[in-house]
Amino acid sequence: MRAYDVILKKRNGEKLTKEEIEFMVNGYVTGEIPDYQMAAFLMAVYFRHMDAEERAILTEVMANSGDKIDLSSIPGIKIDKHSTGGVGDKTTLVVGPIVASLGVPVAKMSGRALGHTGGTIDKLESIPGFRTSLSEEEFFENVRKIGIAVVGQTANLVPADKKIYALRDATATVDEVSLIAASIMSKKLAGGADGYVLDVKVGSGAFMKTLEQATELAQAMVGIAKSHGKKAVAVLTNMDVPLGKMVGNSLEVLEAIETLKGNGPEDFTELCLNLSAWMCHLAEKGTFEECLKLAKDALKSGKALEKFREFVKYQGGNPEVVDKPLEILPMTDKIIEFKAETEGYINAIDTEKIGIASNYLGAGRKTKEDSIDYSVGIEITKKLGDYVKPGDILAKLYVSQKSEVEEAKKLLKESYKIAAEKPVLKPIILSIVQ
Repeated sequence: MRAYDVILKKRNGEKLTKEEIEFMVNGYVTGEIPDYQMAAFLMAVYFRHMDAEERAILTEVMANSGDKIDLSSIPGIKIDKHSTGGVGDKTTLVVGPIVASLGVPVAKMSGRALGHTGGTIDKLESIPGFRTSLSEEEFFENVRKIGIAVVGQTANLVPADKKIYALRDATATVDEVSLIAASIMSKKLAGGADGYVLDVKVGSGAFMKTLEQATELAQAMVGIAKSHGKKAVAVLTNMDVPLGKMVGNSLEVLEAIETLKGNGPEDFTELCLNLSAWMCHLAEKGTFEECLKLAKDALKSGKALEKFREFVKYQGGNPEVVDKPLEILPMTDKIIEFKAETEGYINAIDTEKIGIASNYLGAGRKTKEDSIDYSVGIEITKKLGDYVKPGDILAKLYVSQKSEVEEAKKLLKESYKIAAEKPVLKPIILSIVQ
Protein backbone atom coordinates (compact mmCIF):
# COMPACT_ATOMS: atom_id res chain seq x y z
CA MET A 1 0.00 0.00 0.00
CA ARG A 2 1.23 3.52 -0.83
CA ALA A 3 0.21 6.81 0.75
CA TYR A 4 -0.08 8.27 -2.77
CA ASP A 5 -2.83 5.78 -3.67
CA VAL A 6 -4.84 6.47 -0.49
CA ILE A 7 -4.58 10.26 -1.04
CA LEU A 8 -5.67 9.86 -4.66
CA LYS A 9 -8.61 7.64 -3.68
CA LYS A 10 -9.92 10.18 -1.15
CA ARG A 11 -9.19 13.10 -3.49
CA ASN A 12 -11.48 11.39 -6.00
CA GLY A 13 -14.23 11.15 -3.37
CA GLU A 14 -14.05 7.39 -2.84
CA LYS A 15 -14.66 5.60 0.46
CA LEU A 16 -11.57 4.39 2.33
CA THR A 17 -11.20 0.95 3.93
CA LYS A 18 -10.17 0.36 7.55
CA GLU A 19 -6.74 -0.84 6.35
CA GLU A 20 -6.19 2.37 4.35
CA ILE A 21 -7.13 4.64 7.26
CA GLU A 22 -4.93 2.62 9.65
CA PHE A 23 -2.07 2.79 7.15
CA MET A 24 -2.26 6.62 6.96
CA VAL A 25 -2.71 7.35 10.68
CA ASN A 26 -0.26 4.79 12.06
CA GLY A 27 2.27 5.58 9.34
CA TYR A 28 2.15 9.27 10.23
CA VAL A 29 2.54 8.59 13.97
CA THR A 30 5.63 6.39 13.38
CA GLY A 31 7.12 8.88 10.93
CA GLU A 32 6.95 6.58 7.90
CA ILE A 33 4.49 8.94 6.19
CA PRO A 34 5.91 12.48 5.89
CA ASP A 35 4.10 15.72 6.79
CA TYR A 36 3.55 16.71 3.16
CA GLN A 37 1.64 13.52 2.35
CA MET A 38 -0.45 13.66 5.53
CA ALA A 39 -1.22 17.32 4.77
CA ALA A 40 -2.42 16.30 1.30
CA PHE A 41 -4.54 13.54 2.84
CA LEU A 42 -6.13 15.96 5.34
CA MET A 43 -6.91 18.42 2.54
CA ALA A 44 -8.53 15.60 0.54
CA VAL A 45 -10.68 14.74 3.57
CA TYR A 46 -11.46 18.46 4.07
CA PHE A 47 -12.95 18.75 0.57
CA ARG A 48 -14.33 15.21 0.07
CA HIS A 49 -15.33 14.45 3.70
CA MET A 50 -15.84 11.03 5.31
CA ASP A 51 -19.02 9.03 5.82
CA ALA A 52 -20.18 7.71 9.21
CA GLU A 53 -18.29 4.42 8.87
CA GLU A 54 -15.01 6.11 7.89
CA ARG A 55 -15.37 8.54 10.82
CA ALA A 56 -15.89 5.68 13.27
CA ILE A 57 -12.79 3.88 11.91
CA LEU A 58 -10.65 7.05 12.00
CA THR A 59 -11.72 7.67 15.62
CA GLU A 60 -10.93 4.10 16.66
CA VAL A 61 -7.50 4.08 14.98
CA MET A 62 -6.60 7.39 16.65
CA ALA A 63 -7.89 6.19 20.06
CA ASN A 64 -5.73 3.05 19.76
CA SER A 65 -2.55 5.02 18.94
CA GLY A 66 -1.47 5.41 22.59
CA ASP A 67 -2.48 4.74 26.20
CA LYS A 68 -6.09 3.87 27.05
CA ILE A 69 -7.71 4.23 30.45
CA ASP A 70 -9.55 1.19 31.80
CA LEU A 71 -12.25 2.33 34.24
CA SER A 72 -13.83 -1.13 34.64
CA SER A 73 -12.51 -1.47 38.22
CA ILE A 74 -14.64 1.52 39.28
CA PRO A 75 -18.19 0.37 40.11
CA GLY A 76 -21.15 1.99 38.34
CA ILE A 77 -21.83 3.45 34.90
CA LYS A 78 -19.16 6.05 34.12
CA ILE A 79 -20.44 9.05 32.13
CA ASP A 80 -18.07 11.71 30.79
CA LYS A 81 -18.96 15.27 29.79
CA HIS A 82 -17.25 17.19 27.01
CA SER A 83 -17.65 20.80 25.95
CA THR A 84 -16.55 21.96 22.50
CA GLY A 85 -15.22 25.15 24.12
CA GLY A 86 -16.67 28.52 24.96
CA VAL A 87 -16.19 31.73 26.92
CA GLY A 88 -16.96 31.59 30.65
CA ASP A 89 -17.58 27.83 30.43
CA LYS A 90 -16.88 26.54 33.91
CA THR A 91 -19.59 23.85 33.87
CA THR A 92 -17.36 20.91 34.95
CA LEU A 93 -16.73 22.68 38.29
CA VAL A 94 -20.46 22.55 39.04
CA VAL A 95 -21.71 19.55 37.04
CA GLY A 96 -19.00 17.18 38.37
CA PRO A 97 -19.91 17.69 42.06
CA ILE A 98 -23.68 17.56 41.36
CA VAL A 99 -23.39 14.28 39.46
CA ALA A 100 -20.89 12.73 41.91
CA SER A 101 -23.18 13.64 44.83
CA LEU A 102 -25.94 11.63 43.09
CA GLY A 103 -23.81 8.48 42.94
CA VAL A 104 -22.59 8.73 39.34
CA PRO A 105 -18.77 8.30 39.21
CA VAL A 106 -16.95 11.17 37.48
CA ALA A 107 -13.49 10.10 36.24
CA LYS A 108 -12.60 12.99 33.97
CA MET A 109 -9.64 14.15 31.93
CA SER A 110 -9.80 17.81 30.93
CA GLY A 111 -7.75 20.23 28.87
CA ARG A 112 -6.06 23.59 29.21
CA ALA A 113 -6.93 26.93 27.66
CA LEU A 114 -5.87 27.61 24.08
CA GLY A 115 -7.20 30.28 21.73
CA HIS A 116 -10.20 32.24 23.03
CA THR A 117 -11.64 29.37 25.11
CA GLY A 118 -10.79 28.63 28.72
CA GLY A 119 -9.54 25.31 30.12
CA THR A 120 -10.94 23.43 33.12
CA ILE A 121 -7.47 22.38 34.32
CA ASP A 122 -6.26 26.01 34.50
CA LYS A 123 -9.38 27.03 36.43
CA LEU A 124 -8.90 24.26 38.99
CA GLU A 125 -5.20 25.12 39.36
CA SER A 126 -6.14 28.65 40.41
CA ILE A 127 -7.22 27.05 43.73
CA PRO A 128 -4.05 27.08 45.88
CA GLY A 129 -2.54 23.59 46.19
CA PHE A 130 -4.93 21.91 43.75
CA ARG A 131 -3.19 19.08 41.86
CA THR A 132 -4.32 18.10 38.38
CA SER A 133 -1.47 15.61 37.88
CA LEU A 134 -2.40 12.48 39.81
CA SER A 135 -0.93 9.02 39.43
CA GLU A 136 -3.32 6.50 37.88
CA GLU A 137 -3.62 4.88 41.31
CA GLU A 138 -4.57 8.20 42.99
CA PHE A 139 -7.00 9.02 40.18
CA PHE A 140 -8.85 5.69 40.58
CA GLU A 141 -8.71 5.84 44.39
CA ASN A 142 -10.31 9.30 44.47
CA VAL A 143 -13.16 8.20 42.20
CA ARG A 144 -13.75 5.11 44.34
CA LYS A 145 -13.66 7.06 47.62
CA ILE A 146 -15.52 10.29 46.79
CA GLY A 147 -16.92 9.66 43.30
CA ILE A 148 -14.94 12.31 41.43
CA ALA A 149 -11.46 13.12 40.09
CA VAL A 150 -10.45 15.57 37.35
CA VAL A 151 -6.96 15.45 35.86
CA GLY A 152 -5.02 16.73 32.87
CA GLN A 153 -4.62 14.43 29.88
CA THR A 154 -1.73 11.97 30.05
CA ALA A 155 1.18 12.58 27.70
CA ASN A 156 0.64 9.43 25.67
CA LEU A 157 -3.15 9.63 25.36
CA VAL A 158 -4.07 9.63 21.65
CA PRO A 159 -0.67 10.75 20.27
CA ALA A 160 -2.16 10.51 16.76
CA ASP A 161 -4.53 13.35 17.59
CA LYS A 162 -1.77 15.58 18.97
CA LYS A 163 0.34 15.10 15.86
CA ILE A 164 -2.53 15.36 13.36
CA TYR A 165 -4.09 18.37 15.12
CA ALA A 166 -0.81 20.31 14.95
CA LEU A 167 -0.69 19.63 11.20
CA ARG A 168 -4.36 20.57 10.73
CA ASP A 169 -3.67 23.83 12.55
CA ALA A 170 -0.79 24.60 10.16
CA THR A 171 -2.61 23.58 6.96
CA ALA A 172 -6.07 25.23 7.40
CA THR A 173 -7.86 21.89 7.78
CA VAL A 174 -9.17 22.30 11.35
CA ASP A 175 -12.85 23.02 10.68
CA GLU A 176 -14.03 19.85 8.95
CA VAL A 177 -16.71 17.83 10.75
CA SER A 178 -15.15 14.36 10.39
CA LEU A 179 -11.76 15.59 11.58
CA ILE A 180 -13.23 17.57 14.52
CA ALA A 181 -15.48 14.68 15.57
CA ALA A 182 -12.67 12.11 15.35
CA SER A 183 -10.31 14.38 17.32
CA ILE A 184 -12.81 14.84 20.18
CA MET A 185 -14.21 11.32 20.25
CA SER A 186 -10.82 9.56 20.02
CA LYS A 187 -9.89 11.19 23.35
CA LYS A 188 -13.28 10.25 24.80
CA LEU A 189 -12.94 6.60 23.72
CA ALA A 190 -9.39 6.41 25.13
CA GLY A 191 -10.72 7.87 28.41
CA GLY A 192 -12.71 4.71 29.07
CA ALA A 193 -16.16 6.06 30.03
CA ASP A 194 -19.38 4.16 29.26
CA GLY A 195 -21.17 7.17 27.83
CA TYR A 196 -20.85 10.85 27.00
CA VAL A 197 -22.83 14.05 27.38
CA LEU A 198 -21.52 16.38 24.68
CA ASP A 199 -22.05 20.10 25.23
CA VAL A 200 -21.83 21.50 21.70
CA LYS A 201 -21.52 25.29 21.79
CA VAL A 202 -23.19 27.39 19.08
CA GLY A 203 -22.73 31.09 18.26
CA SER A 204 -20.28 33.98 18.23
CA GLY A 205 -18.10 32.58 21.04
CA ALA A 206 -18.05 29.01 19.71
CA PHE A 207 -16.11 27.21 17.00
CA MET A 208 -19.47 26.29 15.44
CA LYS A 209 -21.09 29.62 14.53
CA THR A 210 -24.45 28.28 13.26
CA LEU A 211 -26.98 25.78 14.58
CA GLU A 212 -26.72 23.87 11.28
CA GLN A 213 -22.94 23.39 11.66
CA ALA A 214 -23.29 22.44 15.33
CA THR A 215 -26.07 19.92 14.60
CA GLU A 216 -23.92 18.25 11.95
CA LEU A 217 -21.01 17.94 14.42
CA ALA A 218 -23.32 16.71 17.21
CA GLN A 219 -24.81 14.02 14.96
CA ALA A 220 -21.31 12.93 13.87
CA MET A 221 -20.06 12.61 17.48
CA VAL A 222 -23.17 10.83 18.77
CA GLY A 223 -22.95 8.50 15.75
CA ILE A 224 -19.30 7.67 16.50
CA ALA A 225 -20.11 6.95 20.16
CA LYS A 226 -22.99 4.64 19.31
CA SER A 227 -20.97 2.80 16.64
CA HIS A 228 -18.52 1.90 19.44
CA GLY A 229 -21.29 0.70 21.78
CA LYS A 230 -21.27 3.83 23.95
CA LYS A 231 -24.25 5.88 25.17
CA ALA A 232 -24.31 9.50 24.03
CA VAL A 233 -26.42 12.63 23.92
CA ALA A 234 -25.43 16.04 22.55
CA VAL A 235 -26.85 19.22 24.09
CA LEU A 236 -26.54 22.20 21.73
CA THR A 237 -26.11 25.35 23.81
CA ASN A 238 -26.07 29.07 23.15
CA MET A 239 -22.66 30.78 23.06
CA ASP A 240 -23.78 34.12 21.59
CA VAL A 241 -23.09 35.52 25.06
CA PRO A 242 -20.45 34.56 27.64
CA LEU A 243 -21.76 31.83 29.95
CA GLY A 244 -22.61 33.37 33.31
CA LYS A 245 -20.88 36.64 34.16
CA MET A 246 -17.25 35.72 34.85
CA VAL A 247 -14.45 35.11 32.34
CA GLY A 248 -11.03 34.25 33.77
CA ASN A 249 -9.71 31.52 36.04
CA SER A 250 -10.20 32.60 39.68
CA LEU A 251 -13.29 34.59 38.69
CA GLU A 252 -14.86 31.48 37.16
CA VAL A 253 -14.05 29.35 40.22
CA LEU A 254 -15.71 32.05 42.35
CA GLU A 255 -18.81 31.93 40.14
CA ALA A 256 -18.88 28.11 40.24
CA ILE A 257 -18.79 28.18 44.06
CA GLU A 258 -21.58 30.79 44.14
CA THR A 259 -23.62 28.59 41.79
CA LEU A 260 -23.12 25.57 44.04
CA LYS A 261 -24.42 27.77 46.90
CA GLY A 262 -27.54 28.48 44.84
CA ASN A 263 -26.56 32.05 43.91
CA GLY A 264 -25.38 31.48 40.33
CA PRO A 265 -26.47 33.31 37.16
CA GLU A 266 -29.70 31.94 35.70
CA ASP A 267 -28.26 30.83 32.33
CA PHE A 268 -25.27 29.06 33.87
CA THR A 269 -27.34 27.35 36.58
CA GLU A 270 -29.89 26.12 34.03
CA LEU A 271 -27.18 24.66 31.80
CA CYS A 272 -25.40 22.91 34.70
CA LEU A 273 -28.65 21.34 35.93
CA ASN A 274 -29.54 20.10 32.45
CA LEU A 275 -26.08 18.63 31.75
CA SER A 276 -26.14 16.94 35.18
CA ALA A 277 -29.59 15.50 34.47
CA TRP A 278 -28.47 14.04 31.13
CA MET A 279 -25.39 12.47 32.78
CA CYS A 280 -27.56 10.89 35.48
CA HIS A 281 -30.07 9.72 32.88
CA LEU A 282 -27.35 8.01 30.83
CA ALA A 283 -26.14 6.43 34.11
CA GLU A 284 -29.64 4.96 34.50
CA LYS A 285 -30.63 6.95 37.58
CA GLY A 286 -34.10 7.66 36.15
CA THR A 287 -35.88 9.50 33.36
CA PHE A 288 -34.44 12.87 32.30
CA GLU A 289 -37.20 14.68 34.26
CA GLU A 290 -36.54 12.58 37.39
CA CYS A 291 -32.81 13.25 37.08
CA LEU A 292 -33.39 17.00 36.65
CA LYS A 293 -35.28 17.01 39.96
CA LEU A 294 -32.43 15.06 41.62
CA ALA A 295 -29.90 17.61 40.31
CA LYS A 296 -31.98 20.55 41.59
CA ASP A 297 -32.28 18.87 45.00
CA ALA A 298 -28.50 18.25 45.16
CA LEU A 299 -27.93 21.96 44.56
CA LYS A 300 -30.63 23.16 46.96
CA SER A 301 -29.67 20.81 49.81
CA GLY A 302 -25.96 21.73 49.70
CA LYS A 303 -24.96 18.13 48.82
CA ALA A 304 -23.23 19.26 45.64
CA LEU A 305 -21.37 22.06 47.46
CA GLU A 306 -20.04 19.61 50.05
CA LYS A 307 -18.96 17.26 47.26
CA PHE A 308 -17.01 20.15 45.68
CA ARG A 309 -15.30 20.81 49.04
CA GLU A 310 -14.37 17.11 49.29
CA PHE A 311 -13.15 17.10 45.67
CA VAL A 312 -10.86 20.11 46.29
CA LYS A 313 -9.49 18.56 49.50
CA TYR A 314 -8.76 15.16 47.90
CA GLN A 315 -6.78 16.79 45.09
CA GLY A 316 -4.63 18.82 47.47
CA GLY A 317 -6.46 22.14 47.19
CA ASN A 318 -7.45 24.37 50.08
CA PRO A 319 -11.06 23.37 50.97
CA GLU A 320 -11.58 26.73 52.72
CA VAL A 321 -11.98 28.16 49.22
CA VAL A 322 -15.66 27.13 49.58
CA ASP A 323 -16.19 29.41 52.59
CA LYS A 324 -13.71 32.19 51.87
CA PRO A 325 -13.20 32.28 48.08
CA LEU A 326 -12.33 35.98 47.96
CA GLU A 327 -9.56 35.45 50.54
CA ILE A 328 -8.20 32.16 49.17
CA LEU A 329 -8.31 32.63 45.38
CA PRO A 330 -5.62 34.75 43.70
CA MET A 331 -7.59 37.88 42.72
CA THR A 332 -6.24 41.21 41.57
CA ASP A 333 -7.53 44.29 43.37
CA LYS A 334 -7.03 46.51 40.32
CA ILE A 335 -10.37 46.85 38.53
CA ILE A 336 -11.12 49.05 35.51
CA GLU A 337 -14.72 49.83 34.58
CA PHE A 338 -15.72 49.63 30.91
CA LYS A 339 -18.69 51.93 30.32
CA ALA A 340 -21.36 52.39 27.67
CA GLU A 341 -21.06 55.45 25.43
CA THR A 342 -24.54 55.33 23.86
CA GLU A 343 -28.10 54.60 24.94
CA GLY A 344 -30.15 51.59 23.87
CA TYR A 345 -30.42 47.84 24.14
CA ILE A 346 -27.41 45.54 24.01
CA ASN A 347 -28.29 44.05 20.66
CA ALA A 348 -25.27 41.74 20.13
CA ILE A 349 -22.08 40.67 21.87
CA ASP A 350 -19.15 39.22 19.94
CA THR A 351 -18.34 36.59 22.56
CA GLU A 352 -15.15 35.41 20.86
CA LYS A 353 -13.72 38.94 21.20
CA ILE A 354 -14.59 38.90 24.93
CA GLY A 355 -12.55 35.69 25.23
CA ILE A 356 -9.63 37.21 23.34
CA ALA A 357 -9.84 40.39 25.46
CA SER A 358 -9.57 38.23 28.58
CA ASN A 359 -6.42 36.68 27.08
CA TYR A 360 -4.94 40.16 26.58
CA LEU A 361 -5.38 40.71 30.30
CA GLY A 362 -3.38 37.50 30.92
CA ALA A 363 -6.16 34.95 31.58
CA GLY A 364 -5.39 32.72 28.58
CA ARG A 365 -2.69 31.52 26.22
CA LYS A 366 -1.61 32.44 22.73
CA THR A 367 0.66 29.36 22.59
CA LYS A 368 0.74 26.18 24.69
CA GLU A 369 3.93 27.39 26.42
CA ASP A 370 2.44 30.66 27.73
CA SER A 371 1.83 31.00 31.48
CA ILE A 372 -1.54 32.15 32.85
CA ASP A 373 -2.33 34.84 35.39
CA TYR A 374 -5.10 33.33 37.54
CA SER A 375 -5.99 36.68 39.13
CA VAL A 376 -7.24 38.53 36.02
CA GLY A 377 -10.31 38.41 33.80
CA ILE A 378 -13.56 40.12 32.90
CA GLU A 379 -16.88 40.43 34.73
CA ILE A 380 -19.81 40.97 32.37
CA THR A 381 -22.20 43.27 34.23
CA LYS A 382 -24.66 43.87 31.35
CA LYS A 383 -25.79 41.12 29.00
CA LEU A 384 -27.75 40.71 25.79
CA GLY A 385 -31.12 42.50 25.88
CA ASP A 386 -30.21 44.83 28.78
CA TYR A 387 -31.06 48.54 28.37
CA VAL A 388 -28.10 50.84 29.01
CA LYS A 389 -27.37 54.58 29.14
CA PRO A 390 -24.05 56.41 28.67
CA GLY A 391 -21.90 55.84 31.75
CA ASP A 392 -23.47 52.50 32.67
CA ILE A 393 -20.87 49.83 33.43
CA LEU A 394 -20.92 47.11 30.75
CA ALA A 395 -18.00 45.13 32.15
CA LYS A 396 -15.27 45.21 34.78
CA LEU A 397 -11.70 44.41 33.80
CA TYR A 398 -9.62 42.70 36.50
CA VAL A 399 -6.08 43.61 35.49
CA SER A 400 -2.44 43.21 36.53
CA GLN A 401 0.73 45.12 35.64
CA LYS A 402 1.32 42.79 32.68
CA SER A 403 -2.22 43.16 31.24
CA GLU A 404 -2.53 44.69 27.78
CA VAL A 405 -5.43 46.88 28.89
CA GLU A 406 -5.83 49.10 25.83
CA GLU A 407 -6.00 46.12 23.47
CA ALA A 408 -8.61 44.48 25.71
CA LYS A 409 -10.70 47.67 25.89
CA LYS A 410 -10.55 48.03 22.11
CA LEU A 411 -11.89 44.49 21.67
CA LEU A 412 -14.65 45.10 24.23
CA LYS A 413 -15.67 48.23 22.36
CA GLU A 414 -15.91 46.18 19.16
CA SER A 415 -17.81 43.39 20.98
CA TYR A 416 -20.86 45.33 22.13
CA LYS A 417 -23.52 46.48 19.67
CA ILE A 418 -26.06 48.88 21.20
CA ALA A 419 -29.22 49.64 19.20
CA ALA A 420 -32.73 51.08 19.59
CA GLU A 421 -34.47 47.72 19.18
CA LYS A 422 -34.40 44.94 21.76
CA PRO A 423 -32.95 41.67 20.38
CA VAL A 424 -34.81 38.37 20.36
CA LEU A 425 -33.17 36.35 23.12
CA LYS A 426 -32.35 32.69 22.52
CA PRO A 427 -32.66 30.06 25.27
CA ILE A 428 -29.47 28.60 26.73
CA ILE A 429 -30.39 25.12 25.39
CA LEU A 430 -31.09 25.20 21.65
CA SER A 431 -31.68 21.53 20.86
CA ILE A 432 -30.86 17.92 21.79
CA VAL A 433 -29.30 15.26 19.54
CA GLN A 434 -29.64 11.64 20.72
